[in-house]
Amino acid sequence: MPSLKDLRNRISSVKATQKITKAMQMVAAAKLRRAQSAAEAARPYAERMESVLANLASGVTAGGPALLAGNGKDETHLLVVATAERGLCGAFNSSIVRLAREHIARLQDQGKTVKILCVGKKGYEQLRRQYERNIIELIELRGVKQMGFDTADEIGKKIIRMFEEGDFDVATLFFSRFKSVIAQIPTAQQLIPAQIPSNENAPPVEGPQASYEYEPGQDEILSTLLPRNISVQVFRALLENAASEQGARMSAMDNATRNAGDMIKKQTTIYNRSRQAMITKELIEIISGAEAL
Repeated sequence: MPSLKDLRNRISSVKATQKITKAMQMVAAAKLRRAQSAAEAARPYAERMESVLANLASGVTAGGPALLAGNGKDETHLLVVATAERGLCGAFNSSIVRLAREHIARLQDQGKTVKILCVGKKGYEQLRRQYERNIIELIELRGVKQMGFDTADEIGKKIIRMFEEGDFDVATLFFSRFKSVIAQIPTAQQLIPAQIPSNENAPPVEGPQASYEYEPGQDEILSTLLPRNISVQVFRALLENAASEQGARMSAMDNATRNAGDMIKKQTTIYNRSRQAMITKELIEIISGAEAL
């Protein structure tokens, strides 16, 4: 049984940890508001970009730009796995990596070649244990204080350059879409060839509809918009990840603070019982000694 000093040290240690988790929860809550606003502000632009591309792609008769139609092969797949640079955020990183692992296993069962581009240190640390030979590069974002479009544009241009050099045939982006503080949805989005949403299931629009004429031609506009769309989707994924990370960290630190409080109560009860037992034992010894005299 631990001594009273050991119990006091254990209680002090848990209290110090509780202060740290409480502070991290408050910091995550402050960062979450900004990250959530940025993620929600980026969604309409990305969705509108997809809508414009869908309208343009519907007018392309045959072939089209390689970023839209692909290169006609499906042998080598590039997986862009975007995770956080830091831990202590619950299952945020592991859920994205789990989805990527399932995708990798499915592709390898089909005999496909898999290449992995890790954006974020935590995803790299988990994937390298099993797929170290498949990882081609790690892009760290630890030095990025505020996520901007320039960072996503560099990643997007790197993906396009690799595709033009024939390093892969299909590219898929993995990230976590922010839903709420306690809910983040791991998502896999195909970047190349571009997955254009279909308008067949869209609800009919009442009233007169606008007719669009494109100048210059649709192929020329697509050749400009498709590379930008990749950077936009990467930027959206990074913003969604930032909001999801802070939400997951806030929830995880809240649970850790509650668990620390429960542990403090339990250890305090044990300490009081041990102290009372020692006092009772000493009183019994004093009374026994007095009676012996």
